[in-house]
Amino acid sequence: MLKLTVVTPVFNEEQVIGHFHARTREVLNSLDDVDATIMFVVDRSTDNTLGVLRDILVDDPKAKVIALSSRFGHQMSLLAGIENSLNEDVIIMMDSDLQHPPELIPELLNKFRNGFDVVYTMRRDTEDVGFLRKAAGNLFYSLLGKLSQVSINSNAADFRLISNRVAKILSTDFRERNMFLRGLFSWIGFQQAGVEYIAEKRFAGQSKYSFSRMIQLAMAGILSFSTKPLQMGIFVGIGFSALSFVLILVAVIKFFIVQSIPSGWTTLVVLLLLFSGIQLIILGIMGAYIGGIYEEVKGRPRYIIEEENSHYD
Repeated sequence: MLKLTVVTPVFNEEQVIGHFHARTREVLNSLDDVDATIMFVVDRSTDNTLGVLRDILVDDPKAKVIALSSRFGHQMSLLAGIENSLNEDVIIMMDSDLQHPPELIPELLNKFRNGFDVVYTMRRDTEDVGFLRKAAGNLFYSLLGKLSQVSINSNAADFRLISNRVAKILSTDFRERNMFLRGLFSWIGFQQAGVEYIAEKRFAGQSKYSFSRMIQLAMAGILSFSTKPLQMGIFVGIGFSALSFVLILVAVIKFFIVQSIPSGWTTLVVLLLLFSGIQLIILGIMGAYIGGIYEEVKGRPRYIIEEENSHYD
């Protein structure tokens, strides 16, 4: 029997979590040669999500719940689930809003049996995502691909399968706090395969990924895999130094030929604002990297588990 755990992060999903469990359990029960557990990692919800999950535990002996003590975020919830499933042969990560179709699990397992340690999924389309959000996602992954040496498909999702050895490597060898798992799994390597799917509309509720959280995730991705923004500051400085040298030559030539230099207040103000803005941008980039270093060196735990429950507790 293949031992499998489905790790799903949960935050304020009381309206959908019961439907997710029923649909996922139906798929898992259809797999004759798989001993499958569903692990719900609750990211400090404010609704009755934890109460609904406790009811699910009563009827499902192969379900587990990990409740985090605070809001640690989607990526840390996935990591908590992975690190508490290291005895499994296979771990599948998927969201609990039913936009990741459970019916895809058998196909992911088939890829694993064919020798792939990482089986990632790619959204071919998303039924309820607007044009602007799709364009922003494509722009981010294109920018990340240019800034770093890690290639990530623009339609990549956190819906993926990883083998036991990949899970152990992630748990023991990667101690960074600000994790961008999509990039890390691409960077880790091993034999990888992709599977396409169409993301369904949310069954109920609203997306928990606000614009600000998307920006934070994008920043984590760039800071984790690239130092090129820092290097760009050097080239910007060299470029404007060259421009300044040219302007000095023009001013000197005008002085000796025309014998007078216009007052040029507008030019001075524009250049002053331009240079000041560029300096602040470069300082902001440096501050983002220094802030990332500060978060890492504090050495605080990446997540804290408040309680663990299963059918037998």
